[in-house]
Amino acid sequence: MEPAAGPVSRKEAAGAATANVLSAAASSPAPFQQRSVSFKERASQAVWEAAAILDTVPSCKTRMKHWDVFKYVTEVFILVPALLGLKGNLEMTLASRLSTAANIGQMDTPKELWKMITGNMALIQVQATVVGFLASIAAVIFGWIPDGHFSLDHAVLLCASSVATAFIASLVLGMIMIGVIIGSRKMGINPDNVATPIAASLGDLITLALLSGISWGLYKELESKAYVNPLVCAFFIALLPIWIIIAKKNAATREVLYSGWEPVIIAMAISSVGGLILDRTVSDPNFAGMAVFTPVINGVGGNLVAVQASRISTYLHMSGMPGESSETAPRKCPSPCSTFFSSDVNSRSARVLFLLVVPGHLVFLYTISSMQGGHTTLTLIFIVFYMTAALLQVLILLYIADWMVHWMWGRDLDPDNFSIPYLTALGDLIGTGLLALSFHILWLIGDRDSDVGD
Repeated sequence: MEPAAGPVSRKEAAGAATANVLSAAASSPAPFQQRSVSFKERASQAVWEAAAILDTVPSCKTRMKHWDVFKYVTEVFILVPALLGLKGNLEMTLASRLSTAANIGQMDTPKELWKMITGNMALIQVQATVVGFLASIAAVIFGWIPDGHFSLDHAVLLCASSVATAFIASLVLGMIMIGVIIGSRKMGINPDNVATPIAASLGDLITLALLSGISWGLYKELESKAYVNPLVCAFFIALLPIWIIIAKKNAATREVLYSGWEPVIIAMAISSVGGLILDRTVSDPNFAGMAVFTPVINGVGGNLVAVQASRISTYLHMSGMPGESSETAPRKCPSPCSTFFSSDVNSRSARVLFLLVVPGHLVFLYTISSMQGGHTTLTLIFIVFYMTAALLQVLILLYIADWMVHWMWGRDLDPDNFSIPYLTALGDLIGTGLLALSFHILWLIGDRDSDVGD
């Protein structure tokens, strides 16, 4: 970015980091095991092609006018983790739920398949609309409290952008997930290993692209057509009764419609706290690389823990229904040794997923460096601190997943509906917090080149 002609305010600094956030959108990895190597290569190629497209977003000062919404409505940054969290709250939960249904034979006939598709698609549209609306309220509150300034126009803009982004992203990703799960079953691939990582990777890309485009377009209409933003909000909220009626017709989704709000809303609140950290750090010169590395570290952690949670849930469903007495579902807190070093199949998968952290992050660090993103020199000490934060994040998440899924199962709660929202939201919070701590320690010990700490 070219040097500014005069002093740069916090809001302008936050806006200047936007291009880096967008460039990192496609950096959320998909570390999963498949039988088809060519499929994995094509999927990775598609993600990186999208990353290259997003990296062309104007980031220099002379072209920053195209993204004024990020400069003057910085609360949009608070929406980022909350809306990215939708992949854990909705899409990854949908993928886990459908993967389990496919593995236990609940989608074998065309009639059963159609019922599962319509019910689940309607359900996630209800959840997406409500969560998008609540996320915008949280962004307004978190942005208003520190600054003491409230703008009604900006509040309506945030609401319209959040609801529209959540609705469209969930619709697109839901259809993709259904196609992936059906295709995986026909190809003899376990959907648990494929669907949730793809949901996470595409979720980051699609959600960030939609949020940037929709918020930019609606911001342009503020002055000339102020009625557009309220109209967008009213349109999507008016569709809610239709989706509720469709979801209630399916027995499986009817239960989630009534009882599945607690994890979604709590996870959204947790992610919003992570968004507040991001909003405060991207405008601080000492945390210049936070914007580009946050989606990466959170994407890796979210992908890995979602795969593990989905696999454990499917394993438990093979032995019965939630709440049934089973030796495979202990209620006590497991020891770290049993989680990572036992001969159990889930312990082996935890070890494999943990070992994917370092090579996965090295690939993305190299890619970020090659694309000249991040505004951070990848020194040896930076890589050590970054990897430590990433390993610690995934270690904590995998252990929590082992305890949480079994605990929920013993409490008659379906882990497919309840565990992944909590786990991905905790991943966002832990990852963002550890990354901010790493940047702060690097600044304290003097790792301050022209990019870090100055």
